[in-house]
Amino acid sequence: MSKRIIDFLNELSANNNKSWFDAQRAAYEAAKTDLVDIAAEVISELANVDPLIGPQDPKKCVFRINRDVRFSKNKDPYKTNMGAFIVPGGKNAPNAGYYMHFEPGQSFVGGGIYAPQRDVLNAIRREIYYQSADFKAIIFDPFFQNMFGELMNEQLVNVPKGFPADFADGNLLKYKHYVVSRSFEPENQTKSEIVDFVMDTFKAMRDFNAFLNRAVRNLE
Repeated sequence: MSKRIIDFLNELSANNNKSWFDAQRAAYEAAKTDLVDIAAEVISELANVDPLIGPQDPKKCVFRINRDVRFSKNKDPYKTNMGAFIVPGGKNAPNAGYYMHFEPGQSFVGGGIYAPQRDVLNAIRREIYYQSADFKAIIFDPFFQNMFGELMNEQLVNVPKGFPADFADGNLLKYKHYVVSRSFEPENQTKSEIVDFVMDTFKAMRDFNAFLNRAVRNLE
């Protein structure tokens, strides 16, 4: 099943144009169906792990493959990856969620909040500032560290404005994204093996997402 996704993406990488894509639309739809099926099974299991997920339409969790080329020098019309984001409120909500990314040689599973809006990012930083012990207990837990390592390492040089420059855990406030991930090779796995791997990953990041979503809820 996952092999069909990766095989299609490999072909697309070599033929990223509309005429080829239109001729191979059936292959794309088959790959998309496989991803939707995986997402549906994951959603069913994930709802028991994180009740905030609630009922989700797996088709709405899958990202469109068309690229927005309006402001990009790269005018290739299609992404060469396929992904699904399972998040409370739907994939366009500001909440922390769970992400599956399929791309030849660069597949990964993870989640959190990527590129949050300024108010959301500030809310997360405030939550960490006031509850740093709770956050550190999550991200420095040995099991969590072994699973994910460090958070996505894109940071400010200095502690952000509005927080004391001498805050002992200032480095935790510098992140531009609050995201963790781990790589995998779906082309070498069956559907059940993929779902197991994904669920092991998502279970390990439940408390991480819960912390982030607590911060987001403070904005309401």
